[in-house]
Amino acid sequence: MPRYRRVLLKISGQALGGKGDSVIDTTAVTHIADQISETTRSGTQIGIVVGGGNIWRGADAENRGMDRVTADYAGMLATIINALTLQDALEKANIECRTMTAIPIQTVAEPFIRRRAIRHLEKGRVVIFAAGTGNPYMTTDTTAALRAIEIQAEILLMAKHNVDGIYDNDPAKKQGAVKFDVITHSEAITRHLEIMDSTAFSLCMDNKLPIVVFNILEPHGIERVVDGERIGTLVSSR
Repeated sequence: MPRYRRVLLKISGQALGGKGDSVIDTTAVTHIADQISETTRSGTQIGIVVGGGNIWRGADAENRGMDRVTADYAGMLATIINALTLQDALEKANIECRTMTAIPIQTVAEPFIRRRAIRHLEKGRVVIFAAGTGNPYMTTDTTAALRAIEIQAEILLMAKHNVDGIYDNDPAKKQGAVKFDVITHSEAITRHLEIMDSTAFSLCMDNKLPIVVFNILEPHGIERVVDGERIGTLVSSR
C-alpha cells in the first residue's frame, strides 16, 4: 500500500512545456499523466494544482506596464488552459478527472467547492484545481498549499522540471551548490530558499504540512514519493 492516502501535487506550467521551447509539449504532458495514472491506480487520491508560467506570467506583464490585477487574472486563465490539457491527457489514460476553478467558468469546468472536491477524491477521481485562489497577488504555490490544507492532504508534492530538490544556492548559476535532503519550514523561510514563495511556506509551516520537492522527470517520481521513497528534499516541521 502507498504511504500516503491523499496528496496534493503542484506542477509548474513550465513542466508542461518539456525540455524544449514549446508552450505545451505533448510528450511531456503524456509523461506526467502516465505518472499520475499509475499513482492513482495504486490507491492514492490526488489533487493537482498546475501553474501557468509556460503561457503567461503576471509579474512579467506588470514589469511591461500592465495593471497587476488584470495581469494576474490573465494568468489564472493560463492555468485553466493547462488544467484542461492535463485533464484530457489523464482521460486518455482512462483516469476519471475533474477540473475545478476558483473563478466561474462553468462551460468548461466545475466551480471549486471544497466538499465536492473531497467527494470526487473519495470516488477515486483526480481533481485539478485551476485559476489559482481566484485572487490577484496570490501565486499558484500559495494555491497549492491552501488547497492541500483544505482537502486534508497528507503531503504537498512540489514537482519541478529542472531541479531535483532544494539547494543552498541556485545550482544552475553556482557550481558546488549543496542539496538538502531534509530541511524545516522555518529554515527554508529564513534562508530565503526560493523553491516556493514565503506565503506558501508559512501556510504549510502553520498547518504542519510536509513538502517534498522533486524532479518531475524522475522515472516514476510521483509514485516513488507516494510510496515513501526518499527522493528530492523533504521539508518538515521537525
